[in-house]
Amino acid sequence: MRPDEILPHRPPFLFVDEVDDVVPGVSARGRWHLTADKPFFPGHFPRRPTWPGVLLVEALAQLGGIAVLTDERYAGKLPLFGGIDKARFRAQVTPGDTLELETTMDKLGSTAGRGTGIARVQGKVACETTMLFVVVKM
Repeated sequence: MRPDEILPHRPPFLFVDEVDDVVPGVSARGRWHLTADKPFFPGHFPRRPTWPGVLLVEALAQLGGIAVLTDERYAGKLPLFGGIDKARFRAQVTPGDTLELETTMDKLGSTAGRGTGIARVQGKVACETTMLFVVVKM
């Protein structure tokens, strides 16, 4: 499945390239291939381009959105960030890396939920977080 078939996000703000596995309303696994052509690299950071941590969390949230939106109970709705808890950045992520994304919904109600996400590069944890979200009508 293509992420743009599920999510309303579009480039340049679509941060999931491939969806490998989805259990609707439960979990999802996917990837984001990181390229060096992004306009923020000259300033983040000169001579050592580093992928911004906030974008790693956004990629996990988007993958979580795929897990939620593939559940028929949430058809035509939009999950929005409600909060980010316990975000940890454990490894530098650079252009050329492939981010392996994994999300799991810990709690999912009719209007809100909580999930966890882990982003890895070559099997090494780069980012992990707990995300809170609300679900609204489009």
